[in-house]
Amino acid sequence: MTQKVETQNQWTGLQAYVLAVVCLLVGIAMGYFFRGSASNVAASSASTNASAPQPPQGMGQGRVTPEQLKHMADKQAEPLLAQLKSNPNDPALLAQVGNVYYDTQSYNDAIKYYDQSLKADPKNPDVRTDLGTSYYYLGDSDRALKEFQTVLQYDPKHGQTIFNMGMVQWQGKGDAKAAVASWQQLLKAVPDYPDRAKVEQLIEKARAHTNMAPGTKTNKPAVM
Repeated sequence: MTQKVETQNQWTGLQAYVLAVVCLLVGIAMGYFFRGSASNVAASSASTNASAPQPPQGMGQGRVTPEQLKHMADKQAEPLLAQLKSNPNDPALLAQVGNVYYDTQSYNDAIKYYDQSLKADPKNPDVRTDLGTSYYYLGDSDRALKEFQTVLQYDPKHGQTIFNMGMVQWQGKGDAKAAVASWQQLLKAVPDYPDRAKVEQLIEKARAHTNMAPGTKTNKPAVM
């Protein structure tokens, strides 16, 4: 995972709590997609425990509005955007702004900054993987797969990319055979992949759907 640019801004306990909950819920809802790069919110989530401040009425699970999330993202991005004024083509800064919006489900904004980052550093596999995953969350599975394929042209062993490709092929395209092939490729290309057991379990689950034509609807869960 890439090292993130350090920022001076500090989130309130409430903001960290809310965004940690959102990221958890998104992960459950969308499956086991992996970020190409580290997440600020992931760090906040890791430090959230029973002693964390509880959200006030109207800010609990399922009650956070897109406007509230966007406001928090804008506040979090402010110091990064200030730094960009003096260094507007810094790919690391641009990617981190993209990460802020990605973490709050503002995928159109995330794509904007990931695109700018990739103009300066087009072969960054982590950023392009996050770009592709953002497109998937917006419902564009074909564009997501295109971005993943671009990554694999210059980094054929990028584990997160291959993993996410399989998820999009299965969840986005309904093509279990393609997903199984991608995950088998992943285990072959990266035999020491840290989530190998998870991949093996997903392969077994996907194989139960390989007799279905791509795009076929099923009531069976797509993920564990």
